[in-house]
Amino acid sequence: MIKHDLRPSYSSASSAFHVLLLSSYFNSHNIYMRIIFFGALLFLSAGSSYGIELTYWAASNPEEIELGRNLVKQWNQSHPDVQVKMQPIPATQSSEEVLLAAIVSKTTPDVCSNILPAIMGRFTKSKAVLALDAFPGYEKAIIGRTGKKLTDMFRSRDGKLYQAPWKSNPVMLVYNTAIFRELGLTPPKTYSDFAKVAEAIAADRNNPGRWAMSVSIKTTWWQRLFDFYPFYAAATGGRTLLENDKAVFDGAGGVAAMTFFRDGFRKRYFPMLGFSGNIFLEGRVAMDVAGPWAIKYYRRLKPDFEFDFAPIPVPDGHKGPVYTYGDPKNIVIFSTTKHPKQAWEFVKFLISKEADLKLLELTNQVPMRRAIVSDPFYGGFFAKNPLLRKAARQAQYVVPTDESQHLVQILDIISGQFEAAAVYAVITPEKSLKTAAKKVQALYDYW
Repeated sequence: MIKHDLRPSYSSASSAFHVLLLSSYFNSHNIYMRIIFFGALLFLSAGSSYGIELTYWAASNPEEIELGRNLVKQWNQSHPDVQVKMQPIPATQSSEEVLLAAIVSKTTPDVCSNILPAIMGRFTKSKAVLALDAFPGYEKAIIGRTGKKLTDMFRSRDGKLYQAPWKSNPVMLVYNTAIFRELGLTPPKTYSDFAKVAEAIAADRNNPGRWAMSVSIKTTWWQRLFDFYPFYAAATGGRTLLENDKAVFDGAGGVAAMTFFRDGFRKRYFPMLGFSGNIFLEGRVAMDVAGPWAIKYYRRLKPDFEFDFAPIPVPDGHKGPVYTYGDPKNIVIFSTTKHPKQAWEFVKFLISKEADLKLLELTNQVPMRRAIVSDPFYGGFFAKNPLLRKAARQAQYVVPTDESQHLVQILDIISGQFEAAAVYAVITPEKSLKTAAKKVQALYDYW
C-alpha cells in the first residue's frame, strides 16, 4: 500500500542477486569497474528510501472525486518528495464497512477524508487512528480553523482528538419561493409560525391537496436524521441524543419535537403516503428538509426551480442560536502509516484556506471553518452563491451524531416510536420517548 520509492522497488533478495551478478561479471582489480559496481550497489540499496508515497482515500461521489484529484495534483506539484495517490473508497459497500474491513486486514490508507464521527469509537478502540492533538501545530491548524467549541464535539472519550473536523452539510428547512411569494408567506421561525404557514397552504383554493412539508413515514433509521433529529437539536439548543451513554432525548426538547410532527400528521400538514419522484420539486409540498448538497441536485433535475433555505423551526419562546444536525465528515490518519509526519502535513493542506475554497466550489459542501462568511478570502464565492452563504452561517451551529457503537440501533428504536407517536398517534410523545430511552439503556446494560 505504501511505497518508499517512486521508482520500481527491489526486494532484498533480488537486490543481492543483481549485486552478485555484477561482482562476478566485472574484474574487481579494474578501478573503473569498481566504481560502476559500487554505484550500482548504492542505487539498488537506495531503491526503498528515495521519496515517499502516501495513499489517500476520498468519498466515491463524482464531486468529491474531482475535489480529491484537484487537491492531490496541486499537492504533488509542490511536494516532489512526498507524492500522494488518491483512491475513491470502493462504492460496492458503505464507506464504514470498507474502512472497518481495511482495519481488520491492516490495509488502511495513510489518510481518509470520509469519516463518519459516529464510528470513531470503533476506530479508537482498535487503535486504528492517530491522535491529531499530538502533532505540532495542531491548535493553529484545527482549533484555529474550526473553533474550540465545535472541535471539542469531535473529541473521543479519552479526551484526545483523533479526527480533523472537515466539512458539514447543515440540515435546514428548504422552501419553494414561488409558492411562498404567491401566498405572501415568509419562512416559519417557530412552531406557531409553521402552523400559520401550513394553514395558508392548505387553504389555497388554486392548489387543493398541496401539503405544507414532506416528512417520510418510512421507519428506516437514517430517515430520522432528516426530521426528528434536526428538530430535536434545534429545540434543545444543540444537544445530541446521549450524554455519558445515557439517553437524554426524552426531555422537554425531544417531547416538543415529537409533538410537532404528531400535530403535523394529525392536521394533514404532511402527506401520509409514499410517492415516486420528488414531490417537493413537483410542487406538491411547499417545504422540505435538506442540506446544501440539494442545490446541485435540484438545479440538475429542474434548472428553473426557485427555492431558498431557512433555519429549522423551533418551539415558541426559544432563546439563543438555532442548531441542527450537521451531517459532518472528517479526516483521520490511520496508525498503519509509515510516514505520520508527512501524513499530518497533507491533512493540514486538506483543511487549508485554499483547499476549503475548492471544497465549496466543487462540492457545494461547507468547510467547518469559523467566521468563514465574514472572511474576505471567501467573499467572492459567497457573493455569487447566496444559498451557500446561508448554509455556511448555519454550519457554525451544528451537532454531529453521538459516537456510539449502537447508533443505528438507537435510531431504529426512535424511528419505531416516531411511527407510533407521530405518524399514527397511538401513543403520546412523552410515553414514546420514555419507552425509547429505556430500550436504549438496555443496549448499554447488556451489550
